[in-house]
Parts: sequence; C-alpha cells; structure tokens
Amino acid sequence: QLVESGGGLVQPGGSLRLSCSVSGFTADVYAIGWFRQAPGKEREGVSCIRRSDGTTYYTDSVKGRFTVSRDNAKNTVYLQMNSLKPEDTAVYYCAAAPTVYRLCVLWSWGMDASWGQGTQVTVSS
Repeated sequence: QLVESGGGLVQPGGSLRLSCSVSGFTADVYAIGWFRQAPGKEREGVSCIRRSDGTTYYTDSVKGRFTVSRDNAKNTVYLQMNSLKPEDTAVYYCAAAPTVYRLCVLWSWGMDASWGQGTQVTVSS
C-alpha cells in the first residue's frame, strides 16, 4: 500500500513537500517514483529513487527545483518541490516497482507496479 500526503495550494515560487508511505510489500520494492498527471494530459514521470543506495532520477523540467529522498527506516519517500510554477499543477502519484530501469529511466511501469491514490498540487496566485 502506498499513501501520498502533503499536497495543497501554493503560490508560484513557493514550496511543498510530498510524502509517500510504503507498507505491506517493502521487500520487493527496489524503486519508488513520483509521477504527475494534469487534466487532459498523460501521466508523466517526475522523479525517482533507487531504494538501496538512494540514486536519484529527475525529468528535465524539475531538475534543480525538486529533490527526492528516502527514509528506509520509515519506509517513506519524500519529494521536496521548490520554485513551483503553475505548470507543476497536477495530481501527484507515487509508484513502487521491483525494477529500477523501467520506472526511473523509461518512466514506464508494468503490472508489477503499485500506486498510491494521488495528492493534488495546485500552483496559483
């Protein structure tokens, strides 16, 4: 089970920190990724982290603004989002998968991926 939290309404230039709590199947999880989906658009990969050594991955549009981190003791992954822009507005989902390459490099997933319910992030003045 994955549960996201931390979304909300923020002004452009502001910050939010999202959390993704993972439970129930942590032994099979090798990668946890953050994806987002804006109205009328496809779901896109934002950031990802390899659970074993903390290697991080980012899509170009968020590099330098977003930071992903993990706390394995708490089975939680965080996404710190700074300098937020209106185009960051979307529902943000976390996903857990047993393969790093597919989730974190290809920004793709298969039937073996698990998803949270999503949390809304709105960037607006």
